[in-house]
Amino acid sequence: MKELAGLTEKEVSQKIASGQQNDYQEDASKSTKEIFKDNILTLFNFLNFGIGICLLLVGAYSNMAYLAIIFVNITMGIYQEINARNLVRKLSIISQAEVTVIREGKEQLISTKELVLGDLVKIGAGEQIPSDMQVLSGRAEANEALLTGESDLIIKEEGAELLSGSYLTSGSVYATVIRVGADNYAVRLTNEAKTHKKIRSELVDSIRKVSKFTSFVIIPLGVVLFLEALFIRESSLQVSVVVSAAALLGMLPKGLVLLISIALTTAVTKLAKKRILVQDMYSIETLAHVDTLCLDKTGTITEGKMSIQRVETLQPTYEEAIPQIMGTYLAESSDNNLTMHALRDYFAISNRYEVTDKLAFSSDRKWGAMVFPELGTVYIGAPERLVENSRLPKSLIEAQANGYRVLMLGIAPTHTLTEDAPQLVEPIALFEIDDPIRKNAQETLAYLHEEGVDLKVISGDNPVTVSNIARRAGLPNYEAYIDLSNLTEEQEVREAVRTYTVFGRVSPQQKKILVNELKEQGRTVAMTGDGVNDVLALREADCSIAMAEGDSATRQIANLVLLDSDFTTLPEVLFEGRRVVNNVTKVSGIFFIKTIYSFILSILCAVTAIGFPFIPIQITLIDLAIEGYPSFFLSFENDKRKVDYRYLPTALVNALPNALLVFLNVVAIYVIGKNQAWSTETTTTLMYYLLIGISCMAVIKACLPFNPLRIFLAVTTVVGIYVAAMLFHGLLEVQLGLGATWPYFIGFMILNIILRLIYWKIDIQAQLLKKVNPQATVQVTAK
Repeated sequence: MKELAGLTEKEVSQKIASGQQNDYQEDASKSTKEIFKDNILTLFNFLNFGIGICLLLVGAYSNMAYLAIIFVNITMGIYQEINARNLVRKLSIISQAEVTVIREGKEQLISTKELVLGDLVKIGAGEQIPSDMQVLSGRAEANEALLTGESDLIIKEEGAELLSGSYLTSGSVYATVIRVGADNYAVRLTNEAKTHKKIRSELVDSIRKVSKFTSFVIIPLGVVLFLEALFIRESSLQVSVVVSAAALLGMLPKGLVLLISIALTTAVTKLAKKRILVQDMYSIETLAHVDTLCLDKTGTITEGKMSIQRVETLQPTYEEAIPQIMGTYLAESSDNNLTMHALRDYFAISNRYEVTDKLAFSSDRKWGAMVFPELGTVYIGAPERLVENSRLPKSLIEAQANGYRVLMLGIAPTHTLTEDAPQLVEPIALFEIDDPIRKNAQETLAYLHEEGVDLKVISGDNPVTVSNIARRAGLPNYEAYIDLSNLTEEQEVREAVRTYTVFGRVSPQQKKILVNELKEQGRTVAMTGDGVNDVLALREADCSIAMAEGDSATRQIANLVLLDSDFTTLPEVLFEGRRVVNNVTKVSGIFFIKTIYSFILSILCAVTAIGFPFIPIQITLIDLAIEGYPSFFLSFENDKRKVDYRYLPTALVNALPNALLVFLNVVAIYVIGKNQAWSTETTTTLMYYLLIGISCMAVIKACLPFNPLRIFLAVTTVVGIYVAAMLFHGLLEVQLGLGATWPYFIGFMILNIILRLIYWKIDIQAQLLKKVNPQATVQVTAK
């Protein structure tokens, strides 16, 4: 036939030359160069490297040790991002497979990338559509669920369009390619999603805020401190740079940036062991703040796998023959929908009976049939389409009320096939088929609800069906459902978010609108999905979660991929997020002490022209021994408490009392040192030892309540840093011991402990009062 000759090789070459080939690829992920640039060229790094260059130029090499922390942090950030990039780089909805084309009248098997516009393609049941096409001949049924979210099968006959990303469940057709590459429906649908998603992290944003704030004061303050040291105090160039650098470096929370990276990397590793792939480590933190979770139905609440729940024999004489009848039917059938998969999983394939004619299942007819000469015509389909309502078994009504899909096996004494309504069918058996609710789904949904997470179910399926499944899964307010196919205005869709819990017949664009509206309400939204129809909504969500068994597009665009496709593991991610945020917040009170007192002392020094009391190498020892060592181990502890606070204000408030104590101690020792005519080295040594003591108080506070590990950390931190200060006193430019100033040290430390205990007691009382009366404004906590 002329119409089946297809393109000639010359025409194919011309199509390729004119760019009409289906080899479109778009890589919206970052290049390696961009990743290096984004991780290196930051304000935080610029400030640290700028100070480091100044120290290098004056030969203060030992004071540059802090740069090791910066390099480690940059390396970890680059590694994590490149690793994530490699996992999400090739976003492609169409699986890279082969397809049968007809060129110059001959069938050829080629890669889907080699298709050109106008190619004649032969597509059969079970094959995915690699490019948008128009049917020329034949009849088939297509499943477009990955594109539209609707599981209903669509009949495709001459003139109908086959959309890329869908697949045929039955029948076969000849079709011509009408769109290729970027013009394909599936590619257009996901183009909006194929952009690099900006990181949303309160921890990272907080560090950026601190860096931005300090950047406004570091440069002018650094210049003032340097000029005062050089011209007013007439210090050497090296001393002027070192003293000024110490003041500025103290304001930058270097160790905290590294700790956050380590904590999140540890969480990524722990979740990987639980079959949860984290493609963006900051999404772990985001999920800890999530207050709204949008769930897809199929493959999320349900397993996405049809299975036979029960076989009811209606005619005892056929009881033993049913497995052979079904085995033969399935062996001869080319149908490839989820229902047929369920039947194939249940019945073993056999060749017991001969088949002389067959008619594929049709979603329009709701049945399929084959002629078994030994038995007659065997029908499988919807019971109400095979027999009269009066002959339907009572068990059918009960099964349908419970949300099961029911198929009937029937036999008619005829030996010819037509598409007319079946006649004289004798019911043989009923098959109750279910898409099972995931194991532990009820417990998971109940737990998330108790934790204050608002649950929404968004699906392309019938809202009544979705609501029924939500009921079986124990979803709160499952009865509040709506059919969004009846809403045409965007504002109507947005208003529905406030009223309903279950949304059915939702288009991909409507899913995105729903998620966007929830975010507009100030919520932190997580979204689960497994099909192309979910891609836009996943891209919009603060945290996107894909099932590994779903479409490749959702897996590659998501922040998290559940490798076992089991959403009941979400609490594990929630716990890890809470552990990271709670632990980092707890130890941040140690890190920000230095930031606060450095800022206050720098202002004081600039105003009074007094030199900053510490040098960078002294600050680096504090970074490593007091901030880094205990915080590293404390960050691994379990802490599942709900995150109901803002990170930065909480961390700064926790650090403020100790930071003020450092400031007051330094000022007091400076005054006493002047009156007692102490040497600069003696005064600096006492200041530094008091700084260590107050910082150790913060470590002890972070270790409460004590357990064996925390006692060990507290003791080794206190002992270790004083031993280190004595061992490396020459490098630190302090005296070996306190000498005659030890009574001042003991007296000041006792006073510091008393003041800290008083503040702690007031703070505890304030917290208790706030729990009793959340509206109460307790002024004492700000003192």
